[in-house]
Amino acid sequence: MIRGGTLCTKSRSLQRLASKAIRKQPTNDILVLRYHTQQHARRLKHTKSGFATWPSTPLDFSGSLGSSLCIVGGALFLGMGFYKYVNSAEVQAAEVANENKPPAEKENEEEEKEPEVITLEFPPQIQYLIIGGGTSAYSAMRAIRKRDVSAKVLIISDETQAPYMRPPLSKELWFSDDREAAHKFEFKQWNGKWRDIFFEKPSFYCKPSELDAKNGGGVALALNKRVVSVDASENKVTLNDGTEIKYEKCLIATGGQPKNLRTVANAGDEVAKRTTLYRKASDFIELDKITNDVQSVTVIGGGFMGSEIACALGHKGQKNGFQVNQVFPESGNMGLVLPEYLTKWTTEKVKREGVNVVTESSVNQVTMEGDKVKVTTNIGQEILTDHLVVAVGLDIDTSLADSAGIEIDEKLGGYRVNAELQARSNIWVAGDASCFYDVKLGRRRVEHHDHAVVSGRLAGENMTGAQKHYFHQSMFWSDLGPDVGYEAIGLVDSRLPTVGVFAKATEKDTPRAAEEEGLRSEEVQESGALAHNFAPPAPATENKEFGKGVVFYLRDQKLVGILLWNVFGRMSVARKLIRDQQKHEDYGEVAKLFKIHSDDLD
Repeated sequence: MIRGGTLCTKSRSLQRLASKAIRKQPTNDILVLRYHTQQHARRLKHTKSGFATWPSTPLDFSGSLGSSLCIVGGALFLGMGFYKYVNSAEVQAAEVANENKPPAEKENEEEEKEPEVITLEFPPQIQYLIIGGGTSAYSAMRAIRKRDVSAKVLIISDETQAPYMRPPLSKELWFSDDREAAHKFEFKQWNGKWRDIFFEKPSFYCKPSELDAKNGGGVALALNKRVVSVDASENKVTLNDGTEIKYEKCLIATGGQPKNLRTVANAGDEVAKRTTLYRKASDFIELDKITNDVQSVTVIGGGFMGSEIACALGHKGQKNGFQVNQVFPESGNMGLVLPEYLTKWTTEKVKREGVNVVTESSVNQVTMEGDKVKVTTNIGQEILTDHLVVAVGLDIDTSLADSAGIEIDEKLGGYRVNAELQARSNIWVAGDASCFYDVKLGRRRVEHHDHAVVSGRLAGENMTGAQKHYFHQSMFWSDLGPDVGYEAIGLVDSRLPTVGVFAKATEKDTPRAAEEEGLRSEEVQESGALAHNFAPPAPATENKEFGKGVVFYLRDQKLVGILLWNVFGRMSVARKLIRDQQKHEDYGEVAKLFKIHSDDLD
């Protein structure tokens, strides 16, 4: 190629070939590719002195046009071959150089590569669109398919995994001795039976492009996609890649993202690399790998997730030889839920799991000291650790509120919905993101598995025209390993007055035994109270061991919450008591309903 009257370095051989061809031609005008700009090829006149400027005569293609084109075509062909040779040589040299690079440099280059963009084709319109891939989304899909067997459902999720249950991520998976199976999200339940976290096998779902062809209905799954806006007037959503999808009915089940402490978030990139905000399946894989090669891990947070993951890591730490710290501002584990005497007992239980529990302490500063993270508390205590796990609650995802025109509850967070979980025409909300009205307890927002199941199911039914009201009292549970667990329902708040009735536990009064007997299902039906008498229990504060029992939570002397401590299979009884909201004179008598004493049993 000729540039500005000179030849490129890679085309000198081309020049020699062209010159020989030119010397054999008459001194007529010939076509030469000489680029003064990117748009125009100019015509030159050949003379004995070489290439001249523009000819003053008009272009004449007669006579020599055929031979000229042959010369140009041959020259271009040779030039392309030479360029390909040189380019392949450069690529080969680059590959050899890359092979000689240190491994660290190769890894850095691989990290800098942009992730592969997966392009999906979607039908022009979706019958049932579900935004989110969690428990409530799955529960809604099942309800839709049950009421409308020919339904076509599309689930759009920003996760990399198909819908799965979250509870095992902080419980059973950590207690599995088969780490290879655990990394496939397979685990043994406390009763010894194997299962995995996924609700369905991969073959259950089809590709979005295949959904229209499913004559008998079907469920399509689009992973790694995020809905960024909802146009309620046009019944369409827009994805993060610009794709627009029309829908007939839409469910928002986006849940939330784990919160971070401001002191941790502002501590810099090195601290961020050593911090896990624990919530997703991918977080389990990452944290499990990290804790294979650490000296210490520090969990920030003393609620459900913080306490469960601290016990889980404590279990692993005792086997692998690393220290686990737990820091939180309450007086004991799950101090916002349990009465003070029970939270202190629970904290001792967590300590026995190998955890260094630091109570009544908030994190004032987080910095790097060498290759360690230094956590400084409000009382001046310093903790050096290799990795942080922050478990301090959820930031509810309400990013679609503005575009969809949905109201957010300023006090509780989440999308405000009516009694049918409907936010707008053809739009429903379920799970953590729904702020619903409870006719017994007022407006509420609940972040537990049971609520996700029930609200998702109700929303799905109402999307098919059921018009059912939400009146379910959802329950929640937590396990501190296989030997201590509780289930609760209603308003369970440590700031409320409580009455606790406890008894000595047996080997059957554990989460492990409850699963073996199938007592952890909310569908278990219970009979009424038995008439047997029993000796009044000692006051809860005098019990050294709280083996099993019931804690009643009161508001205005009415029963508004119940916590069953190592008591399983009695949730239907608790649900009825909360629904009635009666005053009771003797809670020892009420405790008979839960059969916590041997004299109460059949």
